[in-house]
Amino acid sequence: MDVESLLRERGIELPEPMGPGGNYVPVMAAGDLLFLSGMGPVRADGGLVTGKVGEGGLDLDTAREAARLTGLQLLAALRAELGDLGRVRQVVKLFGMVNCRPGFNRTPAVIDGCSDLFAEVFGNAGRGARSAVGMAELPFDIAVEIEAVVRVAP
Repeated sequence: MDVESLLRERGIELPEPMGPGGNYVPVMAAGDLLFLSGMGPVRADGGLVTGKVGEGGLDLDTAREAARLTGLQLLAALRAELGDLGRVRQVVKLFGMVNCRPGFNRTPAVIDGCSDLFAEVFGNAGRGARSAVGMAELPFDIAVEIEAVVRVAP
């Protein structure tokens, strides 16, 4: 099954990709690798998921959903660049940053929201190397920011 058919079958709708929040491009190609700039969680209504994760802030389930929404933004940027997600051969690396309250150390569980989406969409090719770190602040107070490196077919 091709990726676009799989998205339709599973009811996964990709949003319009959000534009850059500064002087950079969303995707940069270098040979067969695409480097995706850090993106954040955009709700269907266009609002951002904001706030810190941890005690007194966003809970783990909300943060995982924010990571999934960020994954949808990454996929939308990929589709805009490639025209066809079927060209993706391997997710090489994800770098996930979580806007954390002091003491929150379950960042890998948060970024699983994106990793699980990529595995659902691309199968084993959606699983790559990954980092998941906590940050004191993220731009615009977003809950999660994720960047990716993806290998593609010509």
